[in-house]
Amino acid sequence: MGKRYFCDYCDRSFQDNLHNRKKHLNGVQHLRAKRVWYDLFRDAAAILQEEQTKKPCRKFLQTGQCDFGSNCRFSHMTEQDLEKLSAQVQGEKRLKELQREGADIPPGTIEDWLDKRAQRLSAAQSNSALLEKPAPFQYPLGWPPVQELPPSLQAPPPGGWPVPPNLQWG
Repeated sequence: MGKRYFCDYCDRSFQDNLHNRKKHLNGVQHLRAKRVWYDLFRDAAAILQEEQTKKPCRKFLQTGQCDFGSNCRFSHMTEQDLEKLSAQVQGEKRLKELQREGADIPPGTIEDWLDKRAQRLSAAQSNSALLEKPAPFQYPLGWPPVQELPPSLQAPPPGGWPVPPNLQWG
């Protein structure tokens, strides 16, 4: 069958040869998927600047969805989204300025995170201890319906099957 090439951006594989790989890497779907992947790591300021230059997408505003998705030329961000993004950008700018001025900003340490996690877990355990434990599931009376089985499939009686005297261990 030969080697296969798996593209992480597109989440698909194909037979690996020079022609197929060139065709895939220059294809529109691959280039779009690659752009979407790298957009996940873009700076908030760059995203805000780009979104502010775009006009709002009418289809997205009317129906809440757009056929073009992330490839649309127009902005799919609402006013609230833009405000949140601008607040994030302002917060990042203030943090950078404080770091440049030499302000002592304690970064979140692993110990802080572990303390908060332990508090959350203890609160959750105390809340769950207050709740009643659910009763185990039980079938209602008469369920499952009793069926007459042939003798070969019936369960043995409580004392076991009677053993004929000629077959007893002796």
